Amino acid sequence: MRLAAYPGRASGVEWLGEVPEHWGVKRLKWSVAGCINGVWGDEPDGVDDVVCVRVADFDRDRFSVTTDSLTIRSVEPKQRQSRKLRKGDLLIEKSGGGDKQLVGCVVYFDHEFEAVCSNFVARLPVDPELPGRYWSYVHAALYAGRLNYPAIKQTTGIQNLDAGEYLNTLAAYPPVDEQENIADFLDWKTAQIDALIAKKQELIAKLKEKRLAVITQAVTKGLDPKTPLRDSGVPWLGKVPAHWAVMELRRRWIIQDCKHKTVSFVTDGVPLASIKEVHDFEVNLEDANQTTYEEYLELIEGGREPMLGDIIYSRNASVGDAAIVSTTARFSMGQDVCLLRSPDAYPRFVAYLLRSQPLREQAEAVMIGSTFRRINVSQIKSLWVTVPPVDEREKFRALDRKRSG
Repeated sequence: MRLAAYPGRASGVEWLGEVPEHWGVKRLKWSVAGCINGVWGDEPDGVDDVVCVRVADFDRDRFSVTTDSLTIRSVEPKQRQSRKLRKGDLLIEKSGGGDKQLVGCVVYFDHEFEAVCSNFVARLPVDPELPGRYWSYVHAALYAGRLNYPAIKQTTGIQNLDAGEYLNTLAAYPPVDEQENIADFLDWKTAQIDALIAKKQELIAKLKEKRLAVITQAVTKGLDPKTPLRDSGVPWLGKVPAHWAVMELRRRWIIQDCKHKTVSFVTDGVPLASIKEVHDFEVNLEDANQTTYEEYLELIEGGREPMLGDIIYSRNASVGDAAIVSTTARFSMGQDVCLLRSPDAYPRFVAYLLRSQPLREQAEAVMIGSTFRRINVSQIKSLWVTVPPVDEREKFRALDRKRSG
């Protein structure tokens, strides 16, 4: 499929530049039949229940509505009448965003089920004469180019989009048949790209499995394949080197829970290491939330101040992620993590051990919660681990130095 080339002309609009000479240039508002604010409704009652599409249901990569975790709310018929979504509608995010993500994302509603949108979202019914898919791509281009920025108002930390101002943005209006052709082309091209992404993700998943298998082999069987093995007595660990110790985590490591305190966030304060900061093998504070120095002092009370060589362990949501403290910079534990400390343990070996399959399986067996999985500190202390002799831990250290260059 190929799009034809046409003689161009200056559009008079900076972001558009030159456009085909037979295309029109008009404001976005002429492509829609209105802008209807959403409604949040009440708790489900079994009578007026309906799907309520939230900003959390926006797929910002594909500019569509996901159905992975839809929310049901009770909305009276008179409230949902003008807000009822129809296949082909556009939905615009009116409130939300963040430091690195602008409010104003527009997604395409491509579903048949009955639904409304939440109060942070507005329904943009596309002009019946125009193809909604084409206009979803137009809005995607505007969002990627941050052209919604001038319409954003921010006074209390939350971004609010002035939809009227945004819809005054000038855009190109090809003839309707060309809009349909462009939408068809982009559907075809993006499907190709999505297929390539899926293949890459499948490969990445397999490589992650292999990586985990290598880690598990090293931390439970050692580096020498000829080492005699013995039964550890722990189902998850299976056989381990005969000369290695097997013990509960509490016997060798101090495990300190975070301070269960909700603190205020500031733009220039002391970083907090929570779940997202421990996805890698080293604590990453680059995008961490920050709190005040006074609240930081409260969070580190009782020996909770992270020190060089400590390990921060995720005990909620992404249970099992463990990262080493490799910085002397001041920071504190945020919510949903705990701290592991040992004066004689090689931290990188311990981090690999905590991320290994046997330890993840142990954690999985004692996790609580159905939708929000978590593990208590008392259960973390009871996890069974392998402990090589000091000389073998030094071999791991040497191997790690060689790996890191």
